[in-house]
Amino acid sequence: MESTWQTRSPTAKLIYCADFAAKKHKLQKRKDPEGTPYINHPIGVARNLTEEGGVEDLDIIQAALLHDCVEDTDTTFEELEFHFGPVVTGIVREVTDQKEIPKAERKRLQVLNAPKLSKSAKTLRMADKIYNLRDQIRALPRGWTEQRRREYFVWAEQVAMGVYDGHSGLAAILQNIFVQYKESIANP
Repeated sequence: MESTWQTRSPTAKLIYCADFAAKKHKLQKRKDPEGTPYINHPIGVARNLTEEGGVEDLDIIQAALLHDCVEDTDTTFEELEFHFGPVVTGIVREVTDQKEIPKAERKRLQVLNAPKLSKSAKTLRMADKIYNLRDQIRALPRGWTEQRRREYFVWAEQVAMGVYDGHSGLAAILQNIFVQYKESIANP
């Protein structure tokens, strides 16, 4: 089978990418009380990039749609490269946690490696954090305590500090989310 990613139009690339991600995440659900379809997350991250960040770089938008495929499904980087090329795959690679590493270490590495990411990966990381933090504010994930949510916000802010230089508009949104959350727990 021959890859056709280079010959597709921009619109066809985007639709192909969304379809690929939807198929990969088809049986997954989010941890929110409603158990929303997981695909809502990468689509929402892509929306954060385009609507709030004004990002029009197709590679970053495609990477947003695919950013959890390797981490959370049976997708490989080789498969992504075949279907979407080396640039999109490179961005996804930068934001993918290695699941074989213990969770605490993965979180530590995200903080440590955040400043080393490319501008594209930093931009994607911010859009992802914005989506996840808003989801956390909207509803406590199933099985989580309020303390775990607070710890998530502390960790997410540490990661965010390393990526703020990737996109000033998304950085401002993230900073505002952290301020609002801190105010909400200080004044319940």
